[in-house]
Amino acid sequence: MTAPQLITTPFTAASTADDVLVGVDLDGVRAIVTGASSGIGAETARALAAAGAEVTLAVRNTAAATAGPRSRVARLDLADQESVRRFAQKWVGPLHLLVNNAGIVTGGPAYTAQGWELQFATNHLGHFALAASLHAALARGAADRGEARIVSVSSTAHMRAGVDFADLHFTRRAYNPQTAYAQSKTANSLFAVEATRRWAADGIFANAVNPGGVATGLQRNFTSAQKESLAAAEAAGIFTYKTVEQGAATSVVAAVAPQFAHTGGHYLDDAQEAYRVPDDAELADHPHGVKQWALDPATAQRLWTVSAALTGD
Repeated sequence: MTAPQLITTPFTAASTADDVLVGVDLDGVRAIVTGASSGIGAETARALAAAGAEVTLAVRNTAAATAGPRSRVARLDLADQESVRRFAQKWVGPLHLLVNNAGIVTGGPAYTAQGWELQFATNHLGHFALAASLHAALARGAADRGEARIVSVSSTAHMRAGVDFADLHFTRRAYNPQTAYAQSKTANSLFAVEATRRWAADGIFANAVNPGGVATGLQRNFTSAQKESLAAAEAAGIFTYKTVEQGAATSVVAAVAPQFAHTGGHYLDDAQEAYRVPDDAELADHPHGVKQWALDPATAQRLWTVSAALTGD
């Protein structure tokens, strides 16, 4: 069987978000970027607003976010399902672009009031509930402009672990923060697969992105083992650190590039669709690939069903 043709763009690992937006007019586009108080999220929001979009910075700490021209700040705590519901209920009108960018890393076991593992609850379940709650707004956005897009920010870390449906919240196995983070990043990719399958008929398309290695506040809770692993990967040439501007570029490609119009369920790396690798592939051998478990349709459907049962969506 011939391998599917991967989607390519003119951009590279060195491209910035502003490079991607040269000549792009986003006037009339209404966007939400989660985790936009710092790092890649803040740069994504800034770049979209500079291109003319009306951007809502959805953040847990509103005092830490800076609203520039054509943007506003709204509170959203993705680990709190009530906060997610309140945010969605306050949204009025169409939504054309949802960038699920926020993410956390924990240095040890941490859980929500429901007993959900905190990284999975925040990085996946919070974004899942947000998108589901905003489905009608996204559908109106698609009717308004021909399509609506969701960008789900994943990570190379997804290659370390699939989704363990038998123990999503580490109640049986020993807690490993790297494995928990990896599971949540695989879930981010699987969300894009199933959201597109379910919502493409409404004009809504979701894609997952790997921003690459970027030094941001996300690493502040890394354990010594995580920091050593990251340093070893950099030394081995598995990845090279990007600037925040370069890190935001792939999110912006998924958000606006014509190559990803009316298509979803893809995983992007360095502004291109990534090639698939077997689940037993080593990260060191495939730093720009995506594992099969992160794009498997049956697994994506199962995760959606489980997530909907947990969040009530």
